[in-house]
Amino acid sequence: MATATESAADQSTEHAPVDAAEENLTAVLLDPDTIVRDECNAREHDTEPDDDLINSVKAVDVQDPVSVRPLPNGTYGAFKGWRRTQAAQIANATAEEDGRARRQIKAFVRTDLVGRDAWTRFLSLIENHQREGMSAKDTLKAAELSLIGMDEVEQKAAARALGLKRGTGPRLARAQELSDAALRRASAGGMDLEQMAAFAEVSDVPDSEHRLLRALGRDAGEDDGGRGHWEQELALLKAEQTDRAALAEAITALEQAEIPLLPTRVAYGEKDTARPLTSLTTGLGNTLAEDNHKNCPGHSARLDDEHQPVWYCADPAAYGHKERPKPKATPEKTAEDEAKAAERARTTACNRAWKAAAGPRQEFVSRLVRSSKTLPEEAWRFAASVLLDLPLFYGKWAGRREAEDVARLLGVKLPEGRVVLSELVTVSKARLPHVLFAHVAAAFERDMRDPKGWNDARMQVRFLWEAPTPQQAAYLLLLEKLGQDDKGSYRLSEVEEQALAPHRGADPDTTGNGA
Repeated sequence: MATATESAADQSTEHAPVDAAEENLTAVLLDPDTIVRDECNAREHDTEPDDDLINSVKAVDVQDPVSVRPLPNGTYGAFKGWRRTQAAQIANATAEEDGRARRQIKAFVRTDLVGRDAWTRFLSLIENHQREGMSAKDTLKAAELSLIGMDEVEQKAAARALGLKRGTGPRLARAQELSDAALRRASAGGMDLEQMAAFAEVSDVPDSEHRLLRALGRDAGEDDGGRGHWEQELALLKAEQTDRAALAEAITALEQAEIPLLPTRVAYGEKDTARPLTSLTTGLGNTLAEDNHKNCPGHSARLDDEHQPVWYCADPAAYGHKERPKPKATPEKTAEDEAKAAERARTTACNRAWKAAAGPRQEFVSRLVRSSKTLPEEAWRFAASVLLDLPLFYGKWAGRREAEDVARLLGVKLPEGRVVLSELVTVSKARLPHVLFAHVAAAFERDMRDPKGWNDARMQVRFLWEAPTPQQAAYLLLLEKLGQDDKGSYRLSEVEEQALAPHRGADPDTTGNGA
């Protein structure tokens, strides 16, 4: 897994060095005592030189020039090499006593950085991040403050050098909230700045750190070095985080309405007297529901799998309610009941995972169709087959003439009101395959948005993670192949792998209207 430092290095052949100005400067000699720590020096911890550095400077002087900028009071602020400068100051302080001559220090004087605090901090960050010992928290703080203070052009160059996605800067503040121990583990596990910021966003999900580090390890073990496993695990964690937030919101709503939330299970040996209103009547035999029961002292609720309230009475006998007549006594739970409960839990988990997988999948498609590179042949041939054969799902989607999904994939901002997409998209000879594939992909994504589908042949509900249509399977297999060819930048999620298992090795079908 590439670190932020490695990401910058990898780009050195394509972009000018981040600090190209120093290549054209000549180092001058300065008295170390005229140099102080620049307030935009990125390193805030472990700023003192160690004994090895001091002894080295005493013996052979400071070999590499430090970088400073003039300060209003006539001194110079060191934003690169402050520890080396301090070592030179210490060496000079004991020079006469040790029988050595006082020495000056070589420095690049950056007059061009006067008043440019954000870029100064960024250059200091690059210098210190490439050296050992700078803490992850210092790195995150310096990156955040640097990016916030830059204009758009500088932000783009700085983010590229740090290996960050556009717009990550504000998220770095959240990453600084992680404990020092968590940041050390993340750094040791190979997370770069972008991944630390993403980790911080889902750190409240139990076991998120272990799961992300495990996904990072799986990516590192692949020959192509992509981030497919990381992206899928992150999407799952975000889905779980959303689910946890929905649960917390449902609980808060009940608390604000002063409606007790009944425990899911009662303690061993205690009797659960609560009954759902659907199984109760009034003393006169009338049905009970939320509206005519909410004034009962026993009015309470439990939450279902979707975190929706199911209304209960905590003790029907105490509050004069009757149970509806039952044909026979409710039997004890059987193995079949336990199996059904497990299947419900599996369905809930698979539905959530299917929805989560759409995020990395659509992000990969968006990268493909926005890229300036030639669209892979497999992609445009697939799109052509759909456009020529017009499968039923595509015809229905196209008939609605909705441009939002296509525009989002292509990165086009739609104005208010109904628009003609062709007037907003550049359809050159080179870009036409990208636009057409985006159109076809948007139709597939809409078709696969809901994990619950309908089997026309069997006239029953089906789940896409159990039985995708042949066209959907062909689409997923195509994206899998394109992701592998793109250095592992996209990998299928576990739930998608599960759905495709029966389709491995089958002839791709993008034309039929499979049930």
